[in-house]
Amino acid sequence: MFWADKITGEIQSQLKDKIAKGETLIVRDEKTASGRVHIGSMRGVAIHGLVTDVLNEKGVSAKFLYEINDFDTMDGLPAYLDIDMYQQYMGMPLRDIPSPDGKAENFAEYYASEYKQVIEEAGFTPEFYRASELYTSGKMNEVIRLALENAEVIRDIYKKVSGGVKPDDWLPLSVVCENCGRNGTTKTTSFNGEEVTYECRKDLVKWAQGCGHSGSVSPYNGNAKLPWKVEWAAKWVVVGVDIEGAGKDHSTRGGARDIANNIARRVFKITPPFDIPYEFFLVGGAKMSSSKGSGSSAADVANALPRKIFRLALLGVKPMRAINFEPEGNTIPTLFDRYDEIAEKFWGKTADDDARMYELIHLGEVPKKYYRMRFSQVAFLSQMPHIDILEEAVKDKGSELNDIEKGELHERVDYALAWLKEHAPEKYVFELQEKVSSFAFSDLQKQAFAEILKYVNEHEELIGEDLHHFIHTIQKDGEIDAKELFSGIYQLFLGRDSGPQVGWFLSVLPREFLIERLRQDHK
Repeated sequence: MFWADKITGEIQSQLKDKIAKGETLIVRDEKTASGRVHIGSMRGVAIHGLVTDVLNEKGVSAKFLYEINDFDTMDGLPAYLDIDMYQQYMGMPLRDIPSPDGKAENFAEYYASEYKQVIEEAGFTPEFYRASELYTSGKMNEVIRLALENAEVIRDIYKKVSGGVKPDDWLPLSVVCENCGRNGTTKTTSFNGEEVTYECRKDLVKWAQGCGHSGSVSPYNGNAKLPWKVEWAAKWVVVGVDIEGAGKDHSTRGGARDIANNIARRVFKITPPFDIPYEFFLVGGAKMSSSKGSGSSAADVANALPRKIFRLALLGVKPMRAINFEPEGNTIPTLFDRYDEIAEKFWGKTADDDARMYELIHLGEVPKKYYRMRFSQVAFLSQMPHIDILEEAVKDKGSELNDIEKGELHERVDYALAWLKEHAPEKYVFELQEKVSSFAFSDLQKQAFAEILKYVNEHEELIGEDLHHFIHTIQKDGEIDAKELFSGIYQLFLGRDSGPQVGWFLSVLPREFLIERLRQDHK
């Protein structure tokens, strides 16, 4: 069973009473807009988005809400921003910091706008809202009151669940300083039921300096925010969340989710939402950070792939398995090959997870069977200026391409060229050599060249598969081993030891060039 069907089945069982009443299930996810959003954050979007879609497909009313957290504190500066310009804003809420381009409403909106576009172009349709809206509208007032009145309980939860010891005077609230506007440098010192007292300390944190102001203020209507583990549980109450997963770093025993679950039960008296723990989306084997500026952004990865392949990258792995995306490796051609494989399964009416995934990748609007040229072939042919790639596709298919097939071919050419320019490993980048390599060819290699030349002369039309089979026959029937044979051929034409599938590669070369190169007096 495909992972999204399995999870939605569990949700239907666990939340059957609410579903039976016809109530809409609320699915929630969020991201702090502290810089360009890295691709790792799309894992949560994809899981929550697809679960919502599948629930609705099954007749269960579900709504996906996505929070842009613009009320979090700037506690780290992306490497690509001018530290001298932004140092003055450290410790302030993201919504109160100027946009890097001077055009967007604020810092958070600048980075959120790019991320929202990626989410929507990937085919996910959450309803977006802002964290600051929850606070300034007064929706968080009651949970703030409960958190302050139950500060001792929350301190006990931290200690018992995670081993984190909070001072006896610690209160779960960060006031926005009335003097300097920072909420990352304030310590709340008391609560009388209506107002809190606070101090904006110069040395409370290492990454920002408070102004030294102290005062008293109402903690409501956007004047203060909860610490994020408390806030997480509080938002479940305020938003009415039924389903919300989290990355494995938050889902470990004693982690943030465990703390939030306990706060939800003991302080806010609710059952925590249905959980979907998930592994990381890695780039080159490493987890990334938006605020530190490391890793590939969601927009960069999305731009490197057409929607259907991007969705495959996001949905094609079970939540509790990590996704490792290597733009400089084989990931992109492998994803295209994987797409072609699951397409054939769907069209062949194979009832398995791959066929189901193909359907969900296409949002239920699945194309009828059509021809696709393999991405690696497209990448190679795109580097051969003498090749008409459309003609080669017609030959490969065996008939003329229809409009859908032409569109697919052009799309693959565009993405292949971009990949070759920006990311492709050296083994995928080819250039025909004008002169024969200075490589010292062995007698066995020269003999193989002669046999290939004879084959070419005897066949007016070269079919890649047949030529490839013949070259393998040379190796099997002769004394030359495979490595020596193939490295010799690639050295002869490309000046290197490796290359594309050899029979297909030779079959698309200009005939006169191929014959002349094979018949030359090789050293």
